[in-house]
Amino acid sequence: MQVRTRHTPTFGVARLVLAPAEPVLVDRASLVATSYGVAFDTRAKVGGVAGTVCTAGPEGGWVDVAPALPGDLHVMELDGNGGWCVARNSWLAAAGTVAMDPSAPPVRALHGGDNGFLHYLYGTGPVVLACYGVLDLVTLDAGELVTLESGHVVGFADTVQCRLRAVSPGSFQSVRNGEGLVLDFAGPGLVLTRTRSPRSLVTWLRDNGFSARS
Repeated sequence: MQVRTRHTPTFGVARLVLAPAEPVLVDRASLVATSYGVAFDTRAKVGGVAGTVCTAGPEGGWVDVAPALPGDLHVMELDGNGGWCVARNSWLAAAGTVAMDPSAPPVRALHGGDNGFLHYLYGTGPVVLACYGVLDLVTLDAGELVTLESGHVVGFADTVQCRLRAVSPGSFQSVRNGEGLVLDFAGPGLVLTRTRSPRSLVTWLRDNGFSARS
């Protein structure tokens, strides 16, 4: 699979160019368009992650995906050496050679099960991640520490040590969507962040009288 992006960094769209009979797993809500002849399986699950598997026809094809919120895109190439923890609301698509596991040890150690706000990805091939706002790369040296609010985390390499904790002991907390939680990171490794938090948008809309029917 080859990935070609356009309209970044404001309204990113990714075109996934597929070889003959090549599959790709995409987030169901992110699908925009495909070339004629691409087959869909909307009931598919890869490693427990629900999505739509799009498979190219005998002559190949393409699939366009885009996030619901405006912002940047990041194409990450997995090389089989280690994996990545990514925010569940940040992934748009993954090559058929990439495995996704929401209950893998690196994420289970953080939120205790497969219903948390992080997925674990490993294998080889490209992964397309969405970023509400602009993507920031945080490169941590060995022993370097940083704390990030969970809504601003796009993903991090499994070489990074990570601890999940409450913003305040008395505040509401949810491992389902990361509300009320921060992540402490220790290098070495790379952390991907976004300048806007989708959860902050939801809070702003609610506090200003907007609803799903507005």
